[in-house]
Amino acid sequence: MATVMDGKILAAKVRAELKQKVDGYKAKSGRVPGLAVVLVGEDPASQVYVRMKNKACEEAGYKSIVNRMPAETTTEELLAVVNEYNNDDTINGILVQLPLPKQIDEKKILYAIKPEKDVDGFHPFNVGLMNIGEETLFPCTPYGCMKFFEEYGIDTTGKNAVVIGRSNIVGKPMTSLLIKANCTVTVCHSKTKDIAGICRQADIIVAAIGKPEFVTADFVKEGAVVIDVGINRVDDKLVGDVAYEEVAKKASYITPVPGGVGPMTIAMLLANTMKAFEATL
Repeated sequence: MATVMDGKILAAKVRAELKQKVDGYKAKSGRVPGLAVVLVGEDPASQVYVRMKNKACEEAGYKSIVNRMPAETTTEELLAVVNEYNNDDTINGILVQLPLPKQIDEKKILYAIKPEKDVDGFHPFNVGLMNIGEETLFPCTPYGCMKFFEEYGIDTTGKNAVVIGRSNIVGKPMTSLLIKANCTVTVCHSKTKDIAGICRQADIIVAAIGKPEFVTADFVKEGAVVIDVGINRVDDKLVGDVAYEEVAKKASYITPVPGGVGPMTIAMLLANTMKAFEATL
């Protein structure tokens, strides 16, 4: 039976370490990291995420701003807010909550955030640095996944890793970070033939495809490490992209849903904000 990689416990540990750092900086200079989150419109899931991010910031002693803008906000109005935070020295991280309403040019907004304040890790400059193996602000979800390997002492060097999904938010950056960690990486997606066959060769599987319980025991070789990034609502229950009960019997390590990757995403957002803050000292 697999060891469960508990994201709640690991996220609490990361946040406690950050809180300690914040207390030290506050005592020394009176300065603390600052994060501005911009939420446009009334998307219920986004509102929940923003509340959780704000709470985590406040608990860690960060300066936290939540700017709620109406659904009819224009690209120009949102750009003006982003530029205001770009020029505010007390704000080290800017996060514009996605998805944005249809009338807003998402690309224009994400590209307008200063790369050194891009704590989501979505700016092409930071994506480019990540892809050439440099240290930068990494996208929070893949960054959180990598933290599991570190915490549980899982050696990634020379391992075969399969990433299921090729999104810009998870699949592609996950691939870059696994390569940086010396894995041999295969990316599977909706056009891939025989995904199960490819996964059976894997020492590490990262499922980020958005299909409930897509990865079954048949995909997993004995002793593989399985990280489940998916969050799907089925019959009022949250399930991942992995059929947890059956896969846990074959895997050596597995993340649960909920309580796995999710809490780590917010913890690594705080870690990125700290990294951006420390770069200004």
